[in-house]
Amino acid sequence: MIKEAIILAGGTGTRLRSVITEIPKPMAPIGNKPFLAIILDKLNNHGVEHVILAVGYKHEVIQSYFGKQYKNITLDYGIEEEPLGTGGAVGLALNKLYRDAFLMMNGDTLFDVNFDKLCQFHFARKADLSMSLKPIRNQDRYGLVKVNESAQVTEFTEKKYIDQGLINGGVYATSKSFINSLNLPQKYSWEKDILEKQSINSKFFGYLSDSYFIDIGIPADYTRAQLELT
Repeated sequence: MIKEAIILAGGTGTRLRSVITEIPKPMAPIGNKPFLAIILDKLNNHGVEHVILAVGYKHEVIQSYFGKQYKNITLDYGIEEEPLGTGGAVGLALNKLYRDAFLMMNGDTLFDVNFDKLCQFHFARKADLSMSLKPIRNQDRYGLVKVNESAQVTEFTEKKYIDQGLINGGVYATSKSFINSLNLPQKYSWEKDILEKQSINSKFFGYLSDSYFIDIGIPADYTRAQLELT
């Protein structure tokens, strides 16, 4: 089991301003606690011991609420003083990891993946990176991920309406040594510069899970999260 995780928690929540005012998107209230606490609860329940929160916009709100410890999890912070893109935020957080292998996820998305099975899948294939994939129907909000019969990632497609397919659920297992081996600049895109470009020459695999998934990035789904997660 991987014991460390990075959570990308720097979202500004621009599309949610009408309902959450000016707080970081992962701090959007769900009942009596922020959405980010739900993600940390899941990590805590699976035995993760150390989490680095990659923060930027109004990071002091997150730091003030969570501090350096959440239940059994020790918390560290990778702070973007200026926007570095999703990849740059990961780069800051990498330096605070104690071990090589780590989990990573978005601070505004909950995908109820079984972390133990994801890790077993990742190590069994000696993957450079394993991403969780969610089967979905009748949607046009996400791009698709295609895999072959061995579950190796073969293609990413742009957003368009589809009847059914697999989307990237935003939960990954990978390693510090792999990311560092890419020699990427300080500012880069996780999606474009790692997932799409590096999948061609690296061992990327897709772990399928049809478990609960929600992304609170738009008001309609945030309202649904408030109903379903309280």
